[in-house]
Amino acid sequence: MEITLIRHGRSQLDGKKRITFREFSDWVIQYDSLGVVEESCFPNEALKKINEANLVITSDLKRSIDSASLLRKSVKTISSSLFREIELPVTTKSFSSIKLPADTWAVLFRILWFSGYSSNCESYNSAKERTEVATNKMIELTSIHNNVVLVGHGFFNRLIAKELQNKGWKRETKITSKHWGTTTFTNHL
Repeated sequence: MEITLIRHGRSQLDGKKRITFREFSDWVIQYDSLGVVEESCFPNEALKKINEANLVITSDLKRSIDSASLLRKSVKTISSSLFREIELPVTTKSFSSIKLPADTWAVLFRILWFSGYSSNCESYNSAKERTEVATNKMIELTSIHNNVVLVGHGFFNRLIAKELQNKGWKRETKITSKHWGTTTFTNHL
């Protein structure tokens, strides 16, 4: 049995654009609603794994669904919010009018999230619980379909990878969070 985790492609939204803290919440909404950049070519391993898959799963976010379709035209997927990226915490407090790249705000808020701050989003403990449910669902589907691919998201894919290893799945490739990156696990029951 084989499970491959693929991170979605680059968003159409510019993460380098300098924005204020208050503008960041709107940026996240746009990030979730836009698709991905259609590359002139895709990594061979991502193309190979998605074309070998008997089942393709995505989150219900557009960047995940669009990425699966770009890698494998007319692919039929199971899309579920269970596989969504972990949201970033937001606050109504202001950090002044400092402008930072959106990617920098995202890193700062992810650090806060790992530190226990989860205002208006899923907590770390809740995300770990959802990860276990999502991983068990993938294992169940793999027992039926043998070869499953999840086109998902950077942080959530990493949590699933760790959970698969904890459940005895063998990692065949290094864990990556790069766009279009693949991480493959096998289990020979």
